[in-house]
Amino acid sequence: MSTVLPLLEPQPLAHRAQRRAHENNKLAKRLRHQVGRAIADFGMIEDGDKVMVCLSGGKDSYTMLDILLQLQQKAPVKFELVAVNLDQKQPDFPEHVLPEYLKSIGVPYHIIEQDTYSVVTRVVPEGKTMCSLCSRLRRGALYTYAEENGFTKIALGHHRDDLVATFFLNLFFHAKLAGMPPKLLSDDGKHVVIRPLAYVREDDIAAYADAKGFPIIPCNLCGSQENLQRKQVKKMMDAWERDTPGRIETIARSLGDIRPSQLGDPKLFDFLALGRNGDAPMPDAHAWLAGEPHAQDAP
Repeated sequence: MSTVLPLLEPQPLAHRAQRRAHENNKLAKRLRHQVGRAIADFGMIEDGDKVMVCLSGGKDSYTMLDILLQLQQKAPVKFELVAVNLDQKQPDFPEHVLPEYLKSIGVPYHIIEQDTYSVVTRVVPEGKTMCSLCSRLRRGALYTYAEENGFTKIALGHHRDDLVATFFLNLFFHAKLAGMPPKLLSDDGKHVVIRPLAYVREDDIAAYADAKGFPIIPCNLCGSQENLQRKQVKKMMDAWERDTPGRIETIARSLGDIRPSQLGDPKLFDFLALGRNGDAPMPDAHAWLAGEPHAQDAP
């Protein structure tokens, strides 16, 4: 009588699955550490905060919500998380995806319905980029909802690469050294915006989202516009990272190590007082530009 033994999974497959699980755990731990450090470094979340987690349906906001939920369980302070999505009424937008996902993980949520899509497509000429107007309308809707519902913080899913790209956009196209801060106060002074993913690489977010199987919703409104300035900057950054791995991380760290005396903004550093000869009068810019004669040369 022969005995039939159960088929065993080939060792190489089991080993790969085990290794993949190990790498995913390492990635999750790294993301929790980076998000936790950003929260601590910038005081993003305090005891009693009610945080509006802006969920777009993209990999970044899904990852942000997921990591914040994990940190919430062991955080030294108590805070509330509510996922909020703005349904901009884009054609073919799958309205069921986010509610079904958020219900499945037991997260409180709200869907704001506002037809910004029709406004943007009506106002912006065909072929022009829609991002600026779309962002303003989206920001206005989110700020209004946050104010009406007592949110103390608004969490956005911008990551490290977004912060670096914004710096270069301002440098190349707007002639200023400015970026996208990890924490800011809105122009009207009513809202504190936080970016918990400020230290997280986009590649890590993509890998994490893939491992978690988030139901990604693509943006068909602006995502199809290939000639955006931001996409040009991203191509440049990708090329840099291929040629010199680690360059983007170095640039990101430099954004947190500003040396005003090594730049050229007299509003940030008192260059006029530097090396001044005693009580000598301060230079008169108008006189220099007008070419007025020196006092000793006057008749």
